Amino acid sequence: MKNPSASMIVNGDEILSGRTCDTNVNYLARKLYKVGIILKEVRIVGDSKKSIILAVKDLSKSFDYVFTCGGIGPTHDDITTLSIAKAFSRRIEIDMDARKKLNDYYSGKGKKLNPARLRMARIPIGAKLINNSLTGAPGFIIENVYVMAGVPEIFKEMVSNIVPHLKGGKPILTKNHRFFIG
Repeated sequence: MKNPSASMIVNGDEILSGRTCDTNVNYLARKLYKVGIILKEVRIVGDSKKSIILAVKDLSKSFDYVFTCGGIGPTHDDITTLSIAKAFSRRIEIDMDARKKLNDYYSGKGKKLNPARLRMARIPIGAKLINNSLTGAPGFIIENVYVMAGVPEIFKEMVSNIVPHLKGGKPILTKNHRFFIG
């Protein structure tokens, strides 16, 4: 049996400019290898709808799994959800389960679910939610694409919620040898 293949799209101008150092690729690669899924390609794309759409369309056809991180928050430059919906010709609407999760989280903090926070409940029609107990803002799954937050702690939380449900292959074992020349 062949091990499933995966790719990853890292979204964000902050990564490309060097202002932010990505740690999500390494984390995901290690988690996937443990369940026998081979991460074969990573693309870093800026905050561009066209770039995200092209990457999603290309990679979703070429790999068993595609994982994305970044661009699903409450700010105006968080365009990943819109771009992925467009890549799959889906409309976006407020998902009632996502809205409830966000409302529960923010009301528990004594805050209101304002329009910016409500943006995080906008999900492509037909997508399944990825739970996030840290902030209540879910990621989502559409076909073979897993869309997650870019903040490393939240990304790790989302990865821990999806990896047990992925169909893997034989776990990939590695062994390191250290040689000292004296």
